[in-house]
Amino acid sequence: MNKGKQPGETGQKLAESVEQRDLAEGNAQGLPTDGTLSPRKVSRGLLGVREAARRDRKLQFTALLHHIDVPLLRASFEALNRKATAGVDGVTWGAYREGLCERLEDLHNRIHKGQYRAQPSKRGRIAKEDGSERLLGIAALEDKIVQQAVVRVLNQIYEEDFMGFSYGFRPGRDPHGALDALWVGLSERPINWVLDMDIRGYFDHIQHDWLIRFLGYRIADKRVIRLIGKWLKAGVLDQGKWLSLSEGSPQGAVISPFLANVYLHYVFDLWSEHRRRKQTQGAMIMVRYADDIVVGFQHREEAEAFHRELVVRLNGFGLSLHPIKTRLIEFGRYALIRRKAAGKGKPETFDFLGFTHICSRSRRGVFTIWRKTVGKRLHAKLRAIKKELRCRMNESVPETGKWLRSVLQGYYHYFAVPNNLSALVSLRYQLGRAWLRMLRRRSQKARKHLSWEKFKRIQEYWLPKPQIYHPWPNVRFRRQHLRQEPGAVIPHAGICAGGAS
Repeated sequence: MNKGKQPGETGQKLAESVEQRDLAEGNAQGLPTDGTLSPRKVSRGLLGVREAARRDRKLQFTALLHHIDVPLLRASFEALNRKATAGVDGVTWGAYREGLCERLEDLHNRIHKGQYRAQPSKRGRIAKEDGSERLLGIAALEDKIVQQAVVRVLNQIYEEDFMGFSYGFRPGRDPHGALDALWVGLSERPINWVLDMDIRGYFDHIQHDWLIRFLGYRIADKRVIRLIGKWLKAGVLDQGKWLSLSEGSPQGAVISPFLANVYLHYVFDLWSEHRRRKQTQGAMIMVRYADDIVVGFQHREEAEAFHRELVVRLNGFGLSLHPIKTRLIEFGRYALIRRKAAGKGKPETFDFLGFTHICSRSRRGVFTIWRKTVGKRLHAKLRAIKKELRCRMNESVPETGKWLRSVLQGYYHYFAVPNNLSALVSLRYQLGRAWLRMLRRRSQKARKHLSWEKFKRIQEYWLPKPQIYHPWPNVRFRRQHLRQEPGAVIPHAGICAGGAS
């Protein structure tokens, strides 16, 4: 471990000032808390790494590769998706499991002898709602194993560094944690303006040189940096043609979400938190889930200034805000009052993590935020289900019923939040109508005799009725963050205000 200088100069030296915030009382000396891996799942050596990272925010780690041992590789293999599509190697999870001990021993030896070679990712495509395509990179199985192991090691360091308002792709954190933090911040802070942002093609525009430089702030083990460099340079295989990637990290690679978080930690999180502390006079909240960012402000002029400066900041690191998906809107408790008094109607809405956020009032007249399933999401889900139903035309009712039940239960698991029951009821109703039409098309007899009343008995048996599974956001947020400010705007780690000028 080394306390050497951190890299990063572009005309001016990167700022290295650190503002230390005391840890919450009672957690100062504890082992991993919320948003971290359980100590029972982490080796003693990795717990030592975490403790060292916690004690010294500038510490550089010079010896990390030895933590990637056979047990860690086995745990990483077991954590992979067993039904995932094979990469360019054509090896599936089940096939690799045969002779697993020998395979992992050989992989371990190649890693530590420098003989491990990263393979190109296989190009995959997913259609997006706007008609464009999301490009995926499906890594080879051994690359997935090693990437998973590296992420488990580096998480011990970066979970001490990442900010409290960063929720995407982190252990112990999920979209509902971000949604809860946003709801509490908007409800309980004097927020009047919301800057809803989306970084255009984020994963495809991560600059490799900047990423390696950022990683060097904490990782001085060149063998680990070399491993990451191999994955970045491996490129993709698209319809038999190898393509080099001069920038970006393929979506679908196990390590890509972690690298994306590191990149935005230095490009956005530290910068915005430093700016909030030093330049913002009014209230301000921030919630980030990967490249989806919502920032709330008390004053419009501060929101506009933040937006202007952020555009310049991102451009310096090869990134840009999506011109359509990025909006500054009047939103919040006082925005609702002012707009109503001026006869302007309700404030605009914005979408975040699948929910449309709406300013409203409870039956008692108390300000609240309603969250409804994004209409496009709901319609896209219905289209996908109807398409699959047509493919299951000749299946028995029990077979189709079991599948539809699992689909609905999975949908409820995410979208069953307070005030969203009507959207779930609508989905179940529309799904039932689609199933009835499918059954009627199977034969003349079914078309004649299967009425809606008869079908309702089938629907009641197979399609579960929706109910609210998630508690109110403030209840869950208070339970998980007993000593944090609303909106998770105060980080649990030290703050290093830096970046390129």
